[in-house]
Order: sequence, then C-alpha cells, then structure tokens
Amino acid sequence: MEVALADRLNGIGEYYFSQKLREIDERNKRGEDVINLGIGSPDLAPHSTVLQELHAQSSKQNVHGYQNYKGSPILRTAIANWYKKWYGVELNADKEILPLIGSKEGIMHVCMTYINPGDVVLVPNPGYPTYSSAAKLAGGHVQEYPLTEKNNWLIDFEELENIITQLRAEKKKVKLMFVNYPHMPTGATADDVFFEKLVDFAKTHSILICHDNPYSFILNDAPQSLLAIEGAKDVVIELNSLSKSHNMAGWRVGMLCGAEERINEVLRFKSNMDSGMFLPVQLAAASALELGNDWHDVLNKIYTERREKVFDLLDSIDCTYNKHQTGLFVWARIPAVYETGYQLSDEVLNEAAVFITPGGIFGSQGNGYVRISLCSTAQKIAEATKRIVESKTKQQA
Repeated sequence: MEVALADRLNGIGEYYFSQKLREIDERNKRGEDVINLGIGSPDLAPHSTVLQELHAQSSKQNVHGYQNYKGSPILRTAIANWYKKWYGVELNADKEILPLIGSKEGIMHVCMTYINPGDVVLVPNPGYPTYSSAAKLAGGHVQEYPLTEKNNWLIDFEELENIITQLRAEKKKVKLMFVNYPHMPTGATADDVFFEKLVDFAKTHSILICHDNPYSFILNDAPQSLLAIEGAKDVVIELNSLSKSHNMAGWRVGMLCGAEERINEVLRFKSNMDSGMFLPVQLAAASALELGNDWHDVLNKIYTERREKVFDLLDSIDCTYNKHQTGLFVWARIPAVYETGYQLSDEVLNEAAVFITPGGIFGSQGNGYVRISLCSTAQKIAEATKRIVESKTKQQA
C-alpha cells in the first residue's frame, strides 16, 4: 500500500550522518574496518561521580514515574549556578531555564513555537544542517547568510543588512535567526564586541536570535554566552548541552535559557511532545554541572593531543587549516586538485577505509573544505594517517 508523505517532508532528506553511518556499517560487514573520523560523538565517559550518581538515583523506588514538564528544580538550579560560574549570566532557575531532551530537540521546539508558514528564518552557511531542516518542517522559509574564511567565519553585518533589505522588497519578514559561536563546523569564535553588534542588529530588526552554544568548553579558554551581553534577554534565547562538554551525548541532556516569557512560550509546545526526562538522568546531570576546571583541563589535554594527530593527517592530504580552532573538530581547506570536499572524502574512504566529513553537508560555503572529528583516540587517528599515506604510496607506484 502506498501512503502519501506529508508535504512538510518535501525537500527534507534523511540526516546525512544517519545515511553515512549505515554505509560504513555495511562496509565493515564486508571486512573493510573503516576508521570513522566523521561524527562528533565523544568516545570518553562522563566523570565517575556522574555515573555513580546515576546508579544511586536509578536504584531508588520512587524515581521512575513521569516528571515535571519544566524539569527537576535541582537540575534547573544547577544550570543557573553553572551559567553564573562560567558565563557570568544571572538566570532565574524557576523562570528562565527549560531542560531539554538534548538541544537538537530544542531547535525543533523553537521552530514549532515561533514559525508560521512563510516566516523567514536566517541560518548560517556553513552551519548545522538541523537549523534548516527544523525551520522547513515548521513551514518556514529558510534564508541562508554566508560565512567566509576571509571574514574569520563571522557574520558580515553589512551583507546581512542587504539580505534584510532584499527580503523586505519581497514583502518577507525575518522572524528567527540561528547563530552558533563557537561555530560548528569551522571552530571560529566571537568576542563581546561582535555579540553586542548581533544583539543590536536583532533589536533593530525585531528578530529573535537563537544562539546554539554546545562547544564553548572544548579547546576554548574563555567560555562565552550571548546572554551575557546587556539587554540580550530581550531578543536572545540560548541552547546549551552536556553532550560535548561532559561526554554525555547519548544521555540527551540540554537546556534552553532566556526570558521567562520565551521559556513559557516554548513550554507550551514542548509539554505536548514529551512527558519529561528520567529523573535520575536529571540528577546525575546536575552533579556533572558541579565539576570544575580539573574536569575540563583533563578533557582538553586529551583533545589537544588528538588535534595534533589530526593536523598530521591533514598534512598528509595537503589540506590547509587554522591551528587555533575550538570545538570537537578540525576544519580544513582542501587542495586545489579536488573540486569539492565530497571528492576528497570519497577518495580517502575508498582508498584508505577512513571516513572524513565533506564540508558541503554544512552548506555550499563548505564545499571546498573537510571536517575531522576529535572523537577518536590519538592512536586511531595516527592509524588513519598511516593508511592514507600507504594508499597514496600505492597509487604513485
């Protein structure tokens, strides 16, 4: 029997990594032993105290029922304390924080809460593909704003003004804008001056900014929140996550922070989608947020060593890159002999059984780049480099 798909799925394909991981699984079944340096899923465990807290809490008899739709007060208080300690941001734990089952879920909730059919959503190019797909699923009109290496992957506000002017000429109104710094996939960072310009821009044009902020603790000495800018809560909501910073990607613990009015608006949608997060996970997450500098120092030492190995790998395929990137990835420009990152990625996969991500999946501005994840051991990355070098030697023989 044929069942017609909903129109909202027109132009929405399967998530790239869902498809690619299936292909890699098939290759491994054929004995290829692919080294996957693509997806940013931390391979390290959360802190031992977090695991102990999860075990202790989940062993109790009274924690297995439905939970508060706004999340445990203990978790919300921990989030508020965390934002104050690391970002210098004051948040009311009862009114300005909404725990999420992962921040990816929050992107969808934000779009469904605010976007009507035809509303314009600004998304970065290159950028996280979920921004576009969630906006389209909500019926929005996606308008990309380009980011370039020449401008250090920061927003060109003059160009953005031109985009707004053109949209107005077409009788289109921008309602929502996704922003992400430290930026994925490029690893670029922003400063307070840039963030102040962004807040002013949003106020001038009455645009709600959704800042996605999951990478601020990885290889970054100065974690920042857009909410730290004076007056930001008037026009900004911020997503954050424990996936990268605390090795808890599979736990699905995220948060939305912002003004009370915004939190209540998103809750109207979210409360119809789920029945809360498992309480022991929330309580263990609260304990994770209490970890200090030692935790981040240990993680960043490991990622620094891995990044050096990734640099070696990129050198072996003649890519160029900025050594001062932040986050869980290294972004690199491909050599001129390749037309796109897809071509280089396919060659490395087919010839050396190593998968690196083509930059084009993040938008047309990423076509000349590749991205490599730091979520594999230094030994595994070194093995990938060895395979690539050996495959090139065979081709040249």
